[in-house]
Amino acid sequence: MPVELIETKPKNALPVHLVARDGLQAADLSPSSIAWARANGFSGEAGRTLIVPGENGALAGALFGTGDGEGALAIGALARALPEGDWHFASALADPELAAIALVLGGYVFTRYGKKPGKTLRFALPHGADAARIRRIADGVFLTRDLVNTPTSDMGPDQLEAAVRTLAAAHKAEVSVTKGDDLLTQNFPMIHAVGRASADAPRLIDMAWGPKNAPKVTLVGKGVCFDTGGLDIKPSSGMLLMKKDMGGAANVLGLASMIMAAGLKVRLRVLIPAVENSIAGNAFRPGDVLASRKGITVEIGNTDAEGRLVLADALALADDEKPQLLVDMATLTGAARVALGPDLPPFYTGDDALASELAAASVAAEDPLWRMPLWRPYDAKLSSKIADINNVTTDGFAGSITAALFLKRFVEKTHRWAHFDIFAWNPADRPHGPAGGDAQGIRALESVISKRFSS
Repeated sequence: MPVELIETKPKNALPVHLVARDGLQAADLSPSSIAWARANGFSGEAGRTLIVPGENGALAGALFGTGDGEGALAIGALARALPEGDWHFASALADPELAAIALVLGGYVFTRYGKKPGKTLRFALPHGADAARIRRIADGVFLTRDLVNTPTSDMGPDQLEAAVRTLAAAHKAEVSVTKGDDLLTQNFPMIHAVGRASADAPRLIDMAWGPKNAPKVTLVGKGVCFDTGGLDIKPSSGMLLMKKDMGGAANVLGLASMIMAAGLKVRLRVLIPAVENSIAGNAFRPGDVLASRKGITVEIGNTDAEGRLVLADALALADDEKPQLLVDMATLTGAARVALGPDLPPFYTGDDALASELAAASVAAEDPLWRMPLWRPYDAKLSSKIADINNVTTDGFAGSITAALFLKRFVEKTHRWAHFDIFAWNPADRPHGPAGGDAQGIRALESVISKRFSS
């Protein structure tokens, strides 16, 4: 159920006691609570909630197992386990703000198509937590989840553009859009080629916010609103989750929401190539050679490797400005999932200092990330006999690395660039969110960007 944080603890708020594994005696519980826990086989195992009764059957509080020191995000399970009412933490929290973020994220419900949000759980804001920051982090994550969860029937390029405009209006940002055949006249040929077979015209969405003389931070998100695979068509099983192929765009919009709500001193730019990779008589073909904005010619080895094509044109535009930080996010390769699974997105950067900041922020925010190498010897795998580069390799190895190396060809002037190959989806319920669309990496990125550009 949704969670509302209350800055002043409600008078009759019930306590939640955190209990480590086999830690009932150390949890400052009453003898009756300990007896109740033992009678119900509760010993502090991770993630378990036990409601404690009081006199006359009324609620007296709850116990929550923290196991052997599971992270703060596990606390998000309370959002779905506690009965409606007013609650507070009776135990000390190692990270009060992260625990509160977990609670709010755990209460997310996608309601667009009739699912009921349930009643609101009210929780006293833990001491030391910043309520405003918690809200803007949650708002950014919820925006990302809502966008990814929405099927393409209601989230094609037109609707994705509308979502950008709505976000921009809320923060007085500017939006410009290059659409349809204007992509050719404005030199975005690969975005046009990938999206031209759709009834919903391809476009490049460009949002700008903040003082023009502030440090430039540019976010690029893959906005493939549905991916059939093109003429190299996916099997039906491979298309079931392709509404989430705009997860990169959804994540950069969630991150942008956090940045703008915080009022960071940056010139923020968000670039989203929004397309649908469809099949029609004018679809681009395997074996075609496409021009790119940068002038690099690209032989199409597979039309299902379209995300890197649209990102390349957008990255080339972003690179012209030499931003202080350039980040792209994309649901780019199945190879990343084979290597690291759905929960641990890889990121790529040639900047060791940035990589260290991201790794530290990832641990602190419990927002998993793992650095992968831009392994230069693999660059030769992208060679073409008739063009400057192929969009895929032929041996099937190191697919996430070679995709990152492909994108690197289009970023030459910017010194701090990072590429995130995300999944943007929870395959199963987690304490801090249900199965479905999700934000990955943006809470860690928000921390890094906030520290770099807070003043």
